[in-house]
Amino acid sequence: MKPTTRILIADDHAVVRMGLASLLGTQDGLAVVGDAEDGEAAVAKALELKPDVIIMDLMMPKKDGATATAEIHAALPDTKILILTTFGTSDGIANALNAGATGALMKNAPNSQLVEAIRTVANGGRAVSEEVERLMKEDPPVKALTPRQMEILEGLMRGLTNQDIATQLGIREDRVKEHVKALLSRLGAANRTEAATIAMRKHLLKF
Repeated sequence: MKPTTRILIADDHAVVRMGLASLLGTQDGLAVVGDAEDGEAAVAKALELKPDVIIMDLMMPKKDGATATAEIHAALPDTKILILTTFGTSDGIANALNAGATGALMKNAPNSQLVEAIRTVANGGRAVSEEVERLMKEDPPVKALTPRQMEILEGLMRGLTNQDIATQLGIREDRVKEHVKALLSRLGAANRTEAATIAMRKHLLKF
């Protein structure tokens, strides 16, 4: 008889955690051993329970799913992490996959697909749904921004001028112009307004 796959559910919505626990409780060979309401709790529960599989939401308080995934994967490389999210952009998913997750589904996936994905990652496979693959292709994730570019982007999103940003960061205005140009290129934006729109849509900064 195959050993039971022990599962931890990390999601900030209690109704989602309860629904998943109810669904998975009816499946042979699967057992929910705990849940977590935010990213910090997810890391703590993972270290305590050492589950086989973690179902991880991306948008959670205190610590997002990608950050929690990275910390858990570093500490528990044998624990498999499956992203389950309604997050509408590819960036958070890509960050989580790069951080060590081996699966990603949208929350509107059929129950049967979720159960199959859990079994797949538990057995060492990769389970990224066609919907997620399509999203990654249609809305490619932004390449990682440098810390300085993040500071410039924050200034743009606050409506600051180049001079304002230069004063705030203690650098020359011509350097700010260079950083803005590089930032627009990295985001694929034609102007500052479009850059701010892309950043908001992709949740690149937390305000």
